[in-house]
Amino acid sequence: MQLENYLNTLGQHLKTRFGTRVRKLSLHVGFTCPNRDGTLGRGGCTFCSVLSFNDGNPQASVGEQLAAGRAATNRASRYLAYFQAYTNTYDEVEQLRRLYAEALAQADIVGLCVGTRPDCVPDAVLEMLAGYRDQGYEVWLELGLQSAHDATLARINRGHGFAAYADAAARARRHGIPLCTHLILGLPEETPAMIYETHARVLDCGVEGLKLHPLMIVKGSRLAADHARGLLAPPAMADYVATAAELIRRTPAEVIFHRVTATAREPMLIAPDWCHTRWPAADAICADLARNGGQGSNVS
Repeated sequence: MQLENYLNTLGQHLKTRFGTRVRKLSLHVGFTCPNRDGTLGRGGCTFCSVLSFNDGNPQASVGEQLAAGRAATNRASRYLAYFQAYTNTYDEVEQLRRLYAEALAQADIVGLCVGTRPDCVPDAVLEMLAGYRDQGYEVWLELGLQSAHDATLARINRGHGFAAYADAAARARRHGIPLCTHLILGLPEETPAMIYETHARVLDCGVEGLKLHPLMIVKGSRLAADHARGLLAPPAMADYVATAAELIRRTPAEVIFHRVTATAREPMLIAPDWCHTRWPAADAICADLARNGGQGSNVS
């Protein structure tokens, strides 16, 4: 079964727009985070260990990293430059412009995905991203929200509340920049009802894309210590699949899913074991959607 048969995927969207397969190439360009450098706090979010999702070399240039990414994927002729690691709008605008322009100077790069925090997107950055979109590039602002519940955001040490997200989303909309919001399913003390409320509040703010992640316990994170003491259990795959599939059914058909599950590389992943590979969860979500209805079938 193919997920594309049951939900609106980024792959579908890009192939329709560009007429060929387009892949993301992840970049780690040495940014830090205000929740790590002491501006807001130190240690970062309780779930965060950047090596779990990007092992790129921040000493390599953007061009060198893109070349390495092409060699590793070798499955597309067009690419998006994905500024992924840490907070990729957390610098002076001219430095950001230099890095983004270095990526867009590559002939096969058709756009940018910029991952950041809701409290790190000043209007000057949004204006710059809007300028790239006006030039015809595919541009996505990816905001790591994770939960709309302020108590949860405090518990995981995000350093901001939902109001910061709502403000950033509104300003991105005013600048015409497509927004992809990241949500983590299985955060400590959250129930499926709370996850559905987060989803509803994100939709109310206006969003063009969603990215769903299971909570993963990775080495180097503060949650790893809680897990070692028996204080935290990651989500079971069956629970994650049921919740993710229902979120998809509650999502309007025009919203684009950038991801519906996630993985962590060995040896970083501590738990859950099923996150070593994406296929079991993705296939189970696909089967659930086939049985119970696909994207948009439970929009109220």
